[in-house]
Amino acid sequence: MLKIRSTAAARAAARQLRASASRSSNTGTPVSAYFQLNNSIHPPFASGASHFITRTGARDFLSSSIRLFSTCSIANSSASVDNADADSEADAAAAYLTMRNAAMDDAFHAIELALDSVVKIFTVASSPSYFLPWQNKSQRESMGSGFVISGRRILTNAHVVADHTFVLVRKHGSPAKYRAHVQAVGHECDLAILMVESEEFWEGVNCLELGDVPFLQESVAVVGYPQGGDNISVTKGVVSRVEPTQYVHGATQLLAIQIDAAINPGNSGGPAIMGDKVAGVAFQNLSNAENIGYIIPVPVIKRFIEGVEETGDYVGFCSMGLSCQATENAQLRDHFKMRPGLTGVLVNRINPISDAYRVLKKDDIILSFDVSFRNRERITFDHLVSMKKPDDTAKVKVLRDGEEYEFTVALRPLQPLVPVHQFDQLPSYFIFAGLVFVPLTQPYLHEYGEDWYNTSPRRLCERALKELPQKDGQQLVILSQVLVDDINTGYERLAEFQVKKVNGVEVDNLKHLRQLVEDGSSENIRFDLDDERVIVLNYEKARIATSRILNRHRIPSATSADLIDDHQTVSDIQLP
Repeated sequence: MLKIRSTAAARAAARQLRASASRSSNTGTPVSAYFQLNNSIHPPFASGASHFITRTGARDFLSSSIRLFSTCSIANSSASVDNADADSEADAAAAYLTMRNAAMDDAFHAIELALDSVVKIFTVASSPSYFLPWQNKSQRESMGSGFVISGRRILTNAHVVADHTFVLVRKHGSPAKYRAHVQAVGHECDLAILMVESEEFWEGVNCLELGDVPFLQESVAVVGYPQGGDNISVTKGVVSRVEPTQYVHGATQLLAIQIDAAINPGNSGGPAIMGDKVAGVAFQNLSNAENIGYIIPVPVIKRFIEGVEETGDYVGFCSMGLSCQATENAQLRDHFKMRPGLTGVLVNRINPISDAYRVLKKDDIILSFDVSFRNRERITFDHLVSMKKPDDTAKVKVLRDGEEYEFTVALRPLQPLVPVHQFDQLPSYFIFAGLVFVPLTQPYLHEYGEDWYNTSPRRLCERALKELPQKDGQQLVILSQVLVDDINTGYERLAEFQVKKVNGVEVDNLKHLRQLVEDGSSENIRFDLDDERVIVLNYEKARIATSRILNRHRIPSATSADLIDDHQTVSDIQLP
């Protein structure tokens, strides 16, 4: 307890020192770097070279690391002390020494806490093949970190257990590994909760408590099992920035804490400890910069855990469904009748399936949101929206045609028209007469390689990145490939086109397409594709050919399991 009290006093002195230096200036130097997820991957038969991915949401399922190109600004701060005032200088020096000693105490205290709460996680994973959606790729092995929280649960990163088939955990100082299962996983926030049934595992285990968002220049200690050794590791650093950041794994923008502690592959999922509580979870770093790491802050962690406790599963993070731009330009402000002193963002696009589509309009200026962040710290309102619970409401002040209005908007998680990831689930597919139909997803486009943005079909890539859903449950269904047979001769070059209609009826999603195909009410079946292309098949001949093609390619079913209704079985949907 004495150590904890002295540490708290040191932080108070450090805050005073930072307050006296608040007049110092900050300058930014743009740096090009890569975000990298930090679970170390060890393929069973290969060393696994690093693979680079050049667009948001990209993921190479066979890579030993996952990176995202981005441009960031690193701030260099300096504090000025009045050298003429000897007493002030002496006080500042004393405060610095106190802060340094407190940081050392924090590191030792973090080790003491971590020995009985931080675990090493061993994962065997197998990602699906989106070009051959009825089978998986080769399995791979990876390692990460995690720590025990209340309720006999282990918190870790989602990318540590993504696409898992088998998960083991090991305590510090123990040779035994225990089977774990994933209770809940949130890929957008890169968090997961594991459960271990063995009573032996929980003997002597202590749980860590969640703290608060640290202030700038407060010290944290990152604990985990990074590559390069088998024992626990502790690195310490200070908080340099708190702001919304791109989460590489889930391709989302959520609050993150930048620290200068080393976060290496294998650290993923380990706690960042401040004092005697957790300040965040280590999850990614800047690979081309020295000691620039990121941790997931406590508000995001609590939002994830609360959702799991209330519903039993991950519920997602809310969104208003808006695309906005800054209003810095003077002519732009004059055009939209913004008075001097008003601040806000211009609404460019509104997601049609959001509640905001009901009350807001294009060219509205959002002036305020009903939640605030910490004093004197700027932050995007997207973070404030994401901290709301599903079905919560928000009061939004809007400038429209020079007049101010206040609206109430209901918030909920919104799914994009083309999903940016599909971890822990098998791809959907439907095969008819050798025509393989799948919903368009970004993981499907990633199968075209590291440079998928340039090598994938341009029309599909543009729709994946830009188009918005017009109604709930909508999918872009494409003809991914043609399994060649006499029945489909001449249609081989129509692969990678979007399917728009079946027998004149617009397709809502893949399940709807399957229902239209299996209706069988006409002699011929017609598919209208993108670019005005057409496929026509004799229905009975196509049904017979389907069975022949499935046997030839050793495909177990013409339909993925997720498309089968509750009252059906796989045998019910086999086509003769």
